[in-house]
Amino acid sequence: MSFVAVPWLAIELAPDEHTGLWVGGAVAAYTLPGVVGALLLGRWLRRVSAQRLLLADNLLRAVFMGAVPLLWGLGVLTPALYVVLLATSSLLHAWGSAATYTVLAELMPEEHRLAANTLVSTLTFAATIAGPAVAGVLVSFVSAAYVLGLDAFSYLFLAVVIARTPWAPAESVAPVDNTAARGGFSLIRRFPELLGLLALTWLFNLFYGPVEVALPLHVTDDLHAPGSLLGLYWALFGIGAVVGGLAMGSLRQLPLWPVTVAIVIGWGLALVPFGFGVATAVTVAAFTIGGAIYGPFVPLSVTLMQAKSPPAYLTAMLAARSAALLTASPLGTALGGPLTSALGPSATLGGSGLATVLLGCSAALVLLVRRRRAPVRAGSDKHGSPSHP
Repeated sequence: MSFVAVPWLAIELAPDEHTGLWVGGAVAAYTLPGVVGALLLGRWLRRVSAQRLLLADNLLRAVFMGAVPLLWGLGVLTPALYVVLLATSSLLHAWGSAATYTVLAELMPEEHRLAANTLVSTLTFAATIAGPAVAGVLVSFVSAAYVLGLDAFSYLFLAVVIARTPWAPAESVAPVDNTAARGGFSLIRRFPELLGLLALTWLFNLFYGPVEVALPLHVTDDLHAPGSLLGLYWALFGIGAVVGGLAMGSLRQLPLWPVTVAIVIGWGLALVPFGFGVATAVTVAAFTIGGAIYGPFVPLSVTLMQAKSPPAYLTAMLAARSAALLTASPLGTALGGPLTSALGPSATLGGSGLATVLLGCSAALVLLVRRRRAPVRAGSDKHGSPSHP
């Protein structure tokens, strides 16, 4: 529901002349402070079990998001206070995300991790089918603040479920001997394949960021449509992502890098039609297809990280990955505010797609060059010539 409610409430609260900036600020505040939590709280959280990190993350979300409808009802909720509440609620987001996949890695043998990651990712996307659709209808009749209240209740419910789940034995929780995210970054740098994947994913998320600002403004400003249309966009995206996730079994036989690059290019192509003023039905269909293309991306990248990470430092490396990626989309979102104000929502969406296509094509070119050089290096080594590092 937050896909719809977070930007929609910012639209309700913000003055007309600064709507784009406040929408960008609200969406960024919903995730960006998780980076701060990942970098600064490692001294205290590095030895905490993954389950307890999950519990803390969900309780923090429930309390501070639950304050939004309360303050709205009292008539004291301002745009600045709204951004502060969202920012505080997301402080442990990187740790909670890392803890989720750490729990999966602890519970599952290596050969079943891809299936487990795909299941969690697919269920997450499945939730985006009903959530935005319901939120899109509700914001048309009641304030988005009350929709965020329902969202807060869902985090409270999950916290109760986590609290009632048996904890893992203390000795099975691998301690991290350095500040988690910073130690994780040092470890990731030792693995060029993971570093390259992280760099591509970071830029991918950066170029995605403006979408969460421009899409709701495209609905309200360009199309003059109600919130239900925004809910429809995200619900159909979720359907597409679930379909893409279910196709994961056929993709796992393919090499990781070509699939990853194809996903980047495909998602960009799905956004390009927004920039040409085509019919709404066309952009809705393109956004649905984009969801199907994007669906397999998260489980593929997370599974590679789990496979290549030393088990004792898995939480640290996943926290570092989450922290790095949490900077990308919110930064793109923050840039999306002024971009949307300057270029308009449709041009911003189309430009985001074009930039993503260029990113994917650049990555494909680098991949092709590296693969053509590999046989040459192998041949040089066979004839006694010194190999390149």
